[in-house]
Amino acid sequence: MRFVHMGFGTDAVDYETAWQEQRRVHAARFADEVPDTCLLLEHPPVYTAGRRTTDDERPLDGTPVIDVDRGGKITWHGPGQLVGYPIQKLPRPVDVVAHVRRLEDALLRVCAEFGVETSRVEGRSGVWVLGDPVEQRAALGGLNLDFDPRVADDTFDPRLNGPEYAPSNAGQRREDRKLAAIGIRVAKGVTMHGFSLNVNPDNTSFDKIVPCGIRDAGVASLSGELGHEITIAEVLPVVEKHLRDVLEGAELLPRAV
Repeated sequence: MRFVHMGFGTDAVDYETAWQEQRRVHAARFADEVPDTCLLLEHPPVYTAGRRTTDDERPLDGTPVIDVDRGGKITWHGPGQLVGYPIQKLPRPVDVVAHVRRLEDALLRVCAEFGVETSRVEGRSGVWVLGDPVEQRAALGGLNLDFDPRVADDTFDPRLNGPEYAPSNAGQRREDRKLAAIGIRVAKGVTMHGFSLNVNPDNTSFDKIVPCGIRDAGVASLSGELGHEITIAEVLPVVEKHLRDVLEGAELLPRAV
């Protein structure tokens, strides 16, 4: 696995520029002109929407969103978030789920190395900090949980109901919160797109959207969970180490048919 640092901090890479580079490397990997490659970078603030995003999950104020060809729904990228685009050739028929699980496994190891306990959540991709059981959570706005509007209303919109329901405050509510998101595409047996790991971003940027289309959970960051600042520079070599271990060490098998 070859790692390419495209740009961080003041050299953060515009999303469209990175997307074009993904396509270039993807074509080269398909032609066996380059080895498996992972692009690592930060983006300036941007919302991107996967193919399954619905209109009611987008920003209410008309903030621009880039529609992309990956799976998943809408998310935010920006400063303090490490983004990785592993471009890897897989045996056909491609086992997409196995590829997602490998990325999750590497990121679970990264979080563990920094002392943050994370987990998978069944039916939801990515890496999660699990919240308290519902019956142990503090009441929202001083109300008993029985009056929590989300319990009975599947269309409840946290964007319209104040900061106590905002995704960025899920940790204060002791709810499940996503620390790393994954959204991929596979074309011609080669992967594109990948993961975003919240290191020290301003997570209030997620409050304008319904992140990943999930209304009953929120978002987290390594720094927020640890209670002290962690930087992209500190996390970068750890991410590379575990991606290399997992992606190079895996036995790549075609999907069973």
